[in-house]
Amino acid sequence: MKLWGRIIAIAIILLLFGSRGIALADDSSQWSGASPPPSLLDKVGVDQRLGNSIPLDLTFKDEAGKTVRLGDFFNKGKPVALTLNYFSCPMLCPLVLDSLANTVKNMDFTVGKEYEIITVAIDPREGPKDAAKAKAKYLAKYNRPGAAQGWHFLTGSEQNIKRLADAVGVRYAYDSKLNQYAHPAVLIVLTPEGKISKYFMGLPSSPTDLKLGLIEASGGKIGSIVDQAVLFCYHYNPVTGKYDFVVMNLIRAGFVLTTLILGSFVFYWWRRDHQRNKGEKSMRGVI
Repeated sequence: MKLWGRIIAIAIILLLFGSRGIALADDSSQWSGASPPPSLLDKVGVDQRLGNSIPLDLTFKDEAGKTVRLGDFFNKGKPVALTLNYFSCPMLCPLVLDSLANTVKNMDFTVGKEYEIITVAIDPREGPKDAAKAKAKYLAKYNRPGAAQGWHFLTGSEQNIKRLADAVGVRYAYDSKLNQYAHPAVLIVLTPEGKISKYFMGLPSSPTDLKLGLIEASGGKIGSIVDQAVLFCYHYNPVTGKYDFVVMNLIRAGFVLTTLILGSFVFYWWRRDHQRNKGEKSMRGVI
């Protein structure tokens, strides 16, 4: 039954998608604030460290002022989406978090149920009050019951923030003249064990990409059989941070499906003729 369920799911995908693919968004970097100097921007970027583990022993303060370990959010068997922002950011961070709130709102997965989100402030001067204000704002945009237990806004010491940023390969820099941080816009998907699975560069705007990333990070533990079939048709591209439509997988799936259908018809007609011949022989024996 599982095999036939997968076959039917692939057939649905073939019918729905045909030869269509997901268009790739521009992989352009976006920065906060008014034009930092080029020398500062050279220090900012993302070094992808796929497969590396983050330090789960790091401690932060949550929006209620409680001391928490990163490991506290990785003992639930769920994938985790991580963003590094800061709450007083005048430009980029609100765009990133607004886009994230809209993206997850358009997914059929629910924050706190199938996955978790952690937003860590890179500015060590910010505290729980700043985190609580930001959490209230973006949970209001998301507007789903129970999300408060799944989307966490954390602040911490400069040392712990830096250790986490180094672990995930995010480079940022403080501009003393502007009193702002220059930093990349990136969303990082982590496995339930705290390993880096995916990087989504720029503003998170594709519910499909994020959903596929979470399903893959979970090892297929979340999502339906149709979701698994969709994942079969798409391949994650670490260069673009997007899922590319894989034509060859679709062709293979179509070939397998066609072969199974034709084989089923051949078997049906062979069995029917076999039973008919057997019945005729039995009738001759009676006569």
